[in-house]
Amino acid sequence: MPFYFSGELMTITEEFDSNKNKMNLENIYNSSQHIILEVGNYIQNEAKNFDRGSVETKSINQLVSYVDKTAEEMLVNKLIKLIPNCNFFTEEATSERKLGEWTWVIDPLDGTTNYIHGLNVYSVSVGLMQNEKCVMGFVYDITRNEMFAAKKNGGAFLNHQPIAISNVSSLSDALLATGFPYYDFAKMPQYIEVLKDFMKNTHGLRRMGSAAIDLAYTACGRFDGFFEYALSPWDVAGGSIIVEEAGGIVTDFKGGENYIFGNSIIAANPKLFNEFRKTLEIHGLL
Repeated sequence: MPFYFSGELMTITEEFDSNKNKMNLENIYNSSQHIILEVGNYIQNEAKNFDRGSVETKSINQLVSYVDKTAEEMLVNKLIKLIPNCNFFTEEATSERKLGEWTWVIDPLDGTTNYIHGLNVYSVSVGLMQNEKCVMGFVYDITRNEMFAAKKNGGAFLNHQPIAISNVSSLSDALLATGFPYYDFAKMPQYIEVLKDFMKNTHGLRRMGSAAIDLAYTACGRFDGFFEYALSPWDVAGGSIIVEEAGGIVTDFKGGENYIFGNSIIAANPKLFNEFRKTLEIHGLL
């Protein structure tokens, strides 16, 4: 079912209950999707005539273009209208990276390397945190026009339809996703051993090039599990709550809750999670 959004974008005054002086989170949830869809359309339109000569290198294997920067500016300028005085934690540092009571965590174009090479796997990833706990998440898989969305205790959805994690109970029946290290190679030997194990003992491994999409696909059961290290908060904030609301488990490699601001993430269905994490532990990746 194609994603669409009916109705007009809520105005700032509609986001607050004037009687109780508190935010209407349902309106924010709906309006956020409208904004993200608009930004996704901009990104896709720019892809038609994208010039690779416009690409800059931020650091080793980390690329950025005017599309990333403009998309982030669009998101910040529109999302701040939904929650006045909110903070932002964004990849391109359009505004000061600062946490507060309400913080939007944004990756305007997750999969920039794919985008600049013409590979159609990239997304917009947005998470909303309240006091450093994610309460909403959105991953828009742009080229497939698929909007994944979730809010705390409200379930997870793909283009308005409920989604659920897979029920695969054994690694031998699982299809897994990961991301290759691209700047932090300290654990490369352990990582290679984990890959060898999974290559031999699962249905296979996939590397999409967008952690946000990996998490969204895990949430809807296309993947049975996902793991990666050396990620940033904007890579995982939106997708992690979608996995959780779809019935999955999300932790850091140590089994703790520091998967957004830590250095590692594991996501899987409850039946598979322990065996999945144990494999990482056996090979010293934890």
